[in-house]
Amino acid sequence: MDLDALAVDPEIIRLVPTKLLAKHRVLPLFKRGKHLFIGINDPTAQHGIDEIKFQTGLFVEPIIVEDDKLQARLDRILEATDNTLAELIGEDSRMASEAKESARAEASAADQVRRDDTEDAPVVRFVSKVLQDAIRRGASDIHFEPFEQRYRVRLRVDGVLRELARPPVALASRISARLKVLARLDIAERRVPQDGRMKMRLSGTRAIDLRVSSCPTLFGEKIVLRILDPSVAQLGIDALGYEPHQKAIYLRNLARPQGMILVTGPTGSGKTVSLYTGLSILNTVDSNISTVEDPVEINLPGVNQVNVNNRVGLTFAAALRAFLRQDPDVVMVGEIRDLETAEIAMKAAETGHLVLSTLHTNDAPQTLTRLIDMGVKPFSIATSVSLIIAQRLARRLCAACKQPLEVPNDALLREGFQATDLSTLHIYGPRGCAHCVEGYKGRVGIYQVMPVTEAIGRIIMSGGHALDIAAQTRHEGVWDLRRAGLEKVKAGLTSLSEINSVTVD
Repeated sequence: MDLDALAVDPEIIRLVPTKLLAKHRVLPLFKRGKHLFIGINDPTAQHGIDEIKFQTGLFVEPIIVEDDKLQARLDRILEATDNTLAELIGEDSRMASEAKESARAEASAADQVRRDDTEDAPVVRFVSKVLQDAIRRGASDIHFEPFEQRYRVRLRVDGVLRELARPPVALASRISARLKVLARLDIAERRVPQDGRMKMRLSGTRAIDLRVSSCPTLFGEKIVLRILDPSVAQLGIDALGYEPHQKAIYLRNLARPQGMILVTGPTGSGKTVSLYTGLSILNTVDSNISTVEDPVEINLPGVNQVNVNNRVGLTFAAALRAFLRQDPDVVMVGEIRDLETAEIAMKAAETGHLVLSTLHTNDAPQTLTRLIDMGVKPFSIATSVSLIIAQRLARRLCAACKQPLEVPNDALLREGFQATDLSTLHIYGPRGCAHCVEGYKGRVGIYQVMPVTEAIGRIIMSGGHALDIAAQTRHEGVWDLRRAGLEKVKAGLTSLSEINSVTVD
């Protein structure tokens, strides 16, 4: 059935508890006698059908509907339920006020404990609702921010921060305490930053890990949660946005028995996903793979993963030394931050191991000069580094509402398009609909995939700088980030304005 062609009666929706709608991703459509017809994207989900049948006392008949339309309709319904964030905030403020009133009266210790539990119940529900909303909207980060006169909760969706709620500032400490309890942090310590993790189970087969970071500010602790979905590592290389020739180069270097693959880019550009996609390809029964990260972001069965712990001396360098004594085939270092780590990783790449790691640089040619600035010998770089991937993430245009734009030819030429492209070029821009946010839905990767050839190796060893390397890569036909972004515009995947915001001309 096409959901867009059906107006659902709100009374029918109320027949099924809201938590079941979110848990099983079903939508009540209509009722005939004792039969309730529900929209569902998976007709084999018998457990959910049985649970709804038990809760409603009705015979449940499933109807197949499109997944994206079902999710969009559920999002609107769940946001309009009685259990909204605003009402939870109001309830919490009211109960906090009542608790202050009753605190003036004498009470036994047991009564006080019971009152504290009752007072915190709305905060527990508020935090839970924020986490659920963030995951449902596809957020990558959740920011809990205290200020002098207000408290703000924001979500980063498709790389853009958006405000979700403004709970009363008086609840700041209790919300922080709740998050720290979930992450198993020290709730009594508010003077220094802390890091932790928590797990949120969405169903019997799917769980989401959240990385938690607290930082003391002027008016309380700011807490940021990074949502880590293990399923992104299983998407496959085709879903990441590599052009066919870039994908072939990446796969060819992954198949090499030794060498180093470096992925570069700013924070939040998808470097970890690119590395873990490669690790998933290499993760076979005949490969010994070890990773050291700070912290481990994606749990990948079959891979030996180590968390950095500087307090006990478990640094990147210490873990790497241990790996090299444990017969590894593939080693992944979360980030090369210092000369010691870089030198050990280079030595591992030179002695029969495949090493994957990340660096924070603007593009691929600058990565090589950055290693030299760190103190790595040019000869080691030229002989060990085999591939560098620089990447960015751009918001993907919504396929349901993107609209064609009229852009003058001279403007397109100034943006970097070729004259031969203009006759067949169609530029699209965002419009906005019920299925997306401001005309965008999801993100697509933009990549510069640069093999370190003999010519580039000679430039490194002769003391050349990033501009010399960039000129050589252009001569060899390597696309820079700008060129790769324009290809995504030509394919109608993103807008020219979005590419201009993530790359430079």
